[in-house]
Amino acid sequence: MRFCCIALVLFGGLNIGSKQTAEAEQVKLDVAMGYPTMYIAQEGKKGTNHVRIALTGFEMPAAEERLPINVAIVIDKSGSMQGDKIAQARVAALQAIDRLRDDDIVSIVTYDSTVDVLVPATKASDRSEIKKKIRSISPGGNTALFAGVSKGAAETRKFLDDNRVNRVILLSDGLANVGPSSPSELRQLGASLIKEGISVSTMGLGLGYNEDLLSGLALSSSGNHVFIEDAQNLVGVFQNEFDDVMSVVAQKLRINAKLSEGIRPVKVLNYPADITGQKVSIDLGQLYARQERYFVLEVEIPFGENEGTTPIADVNLEYINMLTETKDKLSSAVEVKFSNDEKLAQQSISNDVMSCVVTQIANCNNADATRWRDEGNVEKAKETLLGNSFYLKRYANLLKSEKLEELSRLNESQSNMLDDKDWNLNRKVMRGLQYQQLSQQRFDGGKKQESKPSKPKPKPEAKKSKSKNR
Repeated sequence: MRFCCIALVLFGGLNIGSKQTAEAEQVKLDVAMGYPTMYIAQEGKKGTNHVRIALTGFEMPAAEERLPINVAIVIDKSGSMQGDKIAQARVAALQAIDRLRDDDIVSIVTYDSTVDVLVPATKASDRSEIKKKIRSISPGGNTALFAGVSKGAAETRKFLDDNRVNRVILLSDGLANVGPSSPSELRQLGASLIKEGISVSTMGLGLGYNEDLLSGLALSSSGNHVFIEDAQNLVGVFQNEFDDVMSVVAQKLRINAKLSEGIRPVKVLNYPADITGQKVSIDLGQLYARQERYFVLEVEIPFGENEGTTPIADVNLEYINMLTETKDKLSSAVEVKFSNDEKLAQQSISNDVMSCVVTQIANCNNADATRWRDEGNVEKAKETLLGNSFYLKRYANLLKSEKLEELSRLNESQSNMLDDKDWNLNRKVMRGLQYQQLSQQRFDGGKKQESKPSKPKPKPEAKKSKSKNR
């Protein structure tokens, strides 16, 4: 397998219509290469390259300075939620309400065979009445999941605003058995909501839900997805989710890459993207404070002359800055060098970028192993996982990456987790980890988590945003 990457040069950031000074915090755009120099393997041929486009959220100055949030909490109250599940769901929702400010908007939606709006979208100031409604939730009936999400989105839509964080948080423990219920239908719903500026985070509780359905909904709407094996972890997971919601520093992020003539975009690894001709567009609903997100673009480039360079693409990032309440824009230009010295090209490797490339390729291989196991081919699934472990180990040594070494051990361990007895559990674990890798999700809800304090953190010293000028 060959890896080559494109060299990229970063423009300075341009803030459009800012209310604050030029020193206002901005998202960091870092477009970088795996190999800044491509080896000319054969004249007249083409090479496959990978480009990493990375975004980093800036520090949120203080909790009290954040913009208001607009959140709908959608809770499955079907019959399977009886007992500890519904009890912990109520506790988690109650503690989430305590974290809201009076100017935040909240709605509470429950569903079983039908959908009930317990608390229509309203300001969170009347906490006692909202909590009273939450305490009244009791289980019974089937699972109208699609309708529950749709109703939560409808409540969020009442106060939809680019200067609010608009989020639906879905908790479900069962299969969608009333209304639309396929992963493709839920992905379509998520894709339509993110176009409006609404993201959906999904929480799968226990072993009875469809992880492909919930993760697909979250991915298509740029939300989080987490598997929660034990209901006792619900409170901690809700706290983590609200940590994210309250730390959004940018939303409606859109990356547009226009490739130069002759450069062919192949695909964006493990993330939905719109590729039309020479144009590639990637949408990300929201970016959190200090969060690092990256996307890997695979392209095909004709080899140029020895020691020559060729322009590859112009890359633009547009987003809404939640601190300045403005639309910001960053730009990059890209070019690649060529050499007939294979050793020189190999020496130019960027360990950090190539680690991201290898991680996403290995993640795709891991998903293939899951698919083989679903089809009943246990041996093929095991072979794929062990091969992936070897692949990761090789690049861990080459790139000196502890993360790749850890992923190698994980794939080897998963090769022994394919038995029928525990496959339902292990599949959810594998799919959850796959989602975390492809979305660089920050927390692991599958583990026991402690509830986090709601009081704001001390305000850090102001930082100046830095950018490289062309």
